[in-house]
Amino acid sequence: MLLRITRRLCVAQGPALSASRYALPLRRYTTTAAAPNTEEDDEPMPVAVKKTYPPKLTLQGKTYKTDSWTNVSAAIQANLGANLHLQPSHPISITRKIIESQFPGDIYIPHNNLPPIVSTAQNFDSLGFPKDHPGRSKTDTYYVNENTVLRTHTSAHQLDTFRSNPTKGFLISADVYRRDAIDRSHYPIFHQMEGARWWKQTGTEAQLASEISKETESIRAKVADKVIIEDLKEEFNHERNPLQLGHSPVVVAAAASHLKRSLEAVVVELFTKARAAAGEAATTEPLKMRWIEAYFPFTSPSYELEIFWNDEWLEVLGCGIVQQDILHNASLSREHIGWAFGIGLERLAMVLFGIPDIRLFWSKDPRFLNQFKAGKVSPFQEFSKYPVCIKDVSFWAPEEGLHDNDVMEVIRATLGDIVESAVLVDEFVHPKTGRTSMCYRINYQSVEKTLRNRVVNRRHLELTAALKAELGVEIR
Repeated sequence: MLLRITRRLCVAQGPALSASRYALPLRRYTTTAAAPNTEEDDEPMPVAVKKTYPPKLTLQGKTYKTDSWTNVSAAIQANLGANLHLQPSHPISITRKIIESQFPGDIYIPHNNLPPIVSTAQNFDSLGFPKDHPGRSKTDTYYVNENTVLRTHTSAHQLDTFRSNPTKGFLISADVYRRDAIDRSHYPIFHQMEGARWWKQTGTEAQLASEISKETESIRAKVADKVIIEDLKEEFNHERNPLQLGHSPVVVAAAASHLKRSLEAVVVELFTKARAAAGEAATTEPLKMRWIEAYFPFTSPSYELEIFWNDEWLEVLGCGIVQQDILHNASLSREHIGWAFGIGLERLAMVLFGIPDIRLFWSKDPRFLNQFKAGKVSPFQEFSKYPVCIKDVSFWAPEEGLHDNDVMEVIRATLGDIVESAVLVDEFVHPKTGRTSMCYRINYQSVEKTLRNRVVNRRHLELTAALKAELGVEIR
């Protein structure tokens, strides 16, 4: 029999351990697991069959034809429309509302109910993604069919919103979908928020810059004594962070300053609430932030904002001056200039509420959900630490090779949220046959219940069967 499950290390109690802490040689573990359940040896081996999709899929009330590109798993389909960002007492929604509160509603129109299924033209072409960009790959993106995807970013709606928004500013919040790693900070569904603001030059460049600067001063005044900013010496650099062709240096400098001051106000509000939640309400020491140069395909010049939090610099968001082609494609004339930013809501919420595992956002356990109230940042109280069980699965990869995201997707689809992390810990090429051996370490740990050895053993067998069926591997 080819099937062989490597030895397991099960821990009876204690918090999750990171893979980097396992310094023992592979496949040489002693075990602290409970005695095996001998009755499981009499159960038939799980058999998996490679997934196939029906000719048509109905998602959110609309029917789509499937094809060779279709790769949206049943688990992902089941969570379409969950809209955590719209559930008032959910940490994701609370974070969103705090951010929205810092942008005047007469200018910034919120768009929070945009459909998650978009065309490849919206998701990629409208933003200038080249045809060979890795983000277009089936290994990275969930395809409904060749021309239709689950949005991978809120920017899929950017062009349409620039075109149709009734004011000169907007905010977009939504769930986005990506095939990705399995660990405590990554999940195939997460939430983004982005915003944009633009102006039209009707007079001279100096007049437009002055108009923008007046707005900026009122924003700056709100937080001037609450933050220490380490800013860039220059808003753009012709080599590292260039101006766009045709852009006025004085107007770009004014727009970039407006962008930075707007986002500093957001971060001050968020982290002031986080301080209060942590019992530091009386702290008068200003928050420390710094701006660094960055690169994003949709903006230039581009920036990232970091905050000094818990004795380390934490990246908070990315932003920049919108590429003029995007504005032009939205039927905004060359006289327009604008900025845009993007924020990952889970990343911020994990910091603000002290939530250690991204899977908790999807928990329906009242011990989690009842901890939070709309409009309030309160520290997460851990309600239990469930046992860890670690198992390895080793296999020979098919001749054409494997992408890590494909392995992760099979693990997610088969095991769901009982996996805390999955890491490639061993890989080698056989010197004689040229075949590649891979070993993944699976950390089984639920955020809601204790997993019994018998259950984990069975699920691990299901995983090996699924890996064989879906990816054509040969289990070692």
